[in-house]
Amino acid sequence: MPRRARLFMNARRTYRINVGGRVVCLGPRTLVMGVLNVTPDSFSDGGRFLNRRQAIRHALEMASQGADWIDIGGESTRPGAEPVSEKEELRRVLPVIEGIRERLPALPISIDTTKAEVAERAIRAGANILNDVSGLRFDKGLAEVAHRHNTPLILMHLRGRPATMQQRPFTTSIFRSLNRGLGWSIRRATALGVLRSQLIIDPGLGFGKSRRQNFEILARLGELQRYRLPVLVGASRKSFMQAVVAGEGLDPARAPTAKQGKSVEIAAKLALKTQAQYDCTAGCIALDFGDAAAAAAAVLAGAHIVRVHHVAAIVPALRVADTIRAATE
Repeated sequence: MPRRARLFMNARRTYRINVGGRVVCLGPRTLVMGVLNVTPDSFSDGGRFLNRRQAIRHALEMASQGADWIDIGGESTRPGAEPVSEKEELRRVLPVIEGIRERLPALPISIDTTKAEVAERAIRAGANILNDVSGLRFDKGLAEVAHRHNTPLILMHLRGRPATMQQRPFTTSIFRSLNRGLGWSIRRATALGVLRSQLIIDPGLGFGKSRRQNFEILARLGELQRYRLPVLVGASRKSFMQAVVAGEGLDPARAPTAKQGKSVEIAAKLALKTQAQYDCTAGCIALDFGDAAAAAAAVLAGAHIVRVHHVAAIVPALRVADTIRAATE
């Protein structure tokens, strides 16, 4: 790679993982994980896809727009979110997984859960990837499920729990926290039988981090290459992104001015738009631009997978970022 390119681009190693009995290559191009929240209270699209038919239709739409994987979650992990019962989570996700699998037999589906029983039942229904935002801190049984079915396991870094993660004091060194937390999760997973070749790591943007720390992670994402594992990044529709798109700075003001307060209010309202508004308002288009910029930055820093809500808006930016990478090889 030319020396000048190294100044802004991190190397991206190639990895191979087994997804549902097929080998998937991570690295030659960026894979897109489309988000499907089957919840009433998720921060971006809560309530929009509680109906099974609507949820399946949206998954098919994301796949047609370029999503390589669909990530289905039945429990919100937004800041302040309260946990739901295992029974309720299963009621939400199983019919959707079954419906998608019936229509798209080869599409990889990940189940976003922290509960081993939900993971087990989801795999039986057709899911073939496990996405654990707790990094095995809430239920080690997830690793046992991944080992038993030889499914990829995504280990995310989370400080605290969703209900309180943004209320507790932030760490003074986010990369020290990341290295300690991800290292622990990787060791725990392999100790419980998960093949290292089936692990993917996620720095957990927005999960127990300050706004500045989230952007610091994006800026220094290449440092996660030290783990020699594929990296997934999910900045889409996070509040730290919404605030910057709305005109906020890197550090929230202690006492917001009237203009800053209005910006935050607008950003919050943008996240609660209805389906029709989500697709056509200028505000949501602005959020798409922000998400696309963050996704492209993550790709240039070495991310293998990006997790996004609006697939059609992000895919063009990823194609450009991947082409920039290809031009330096």
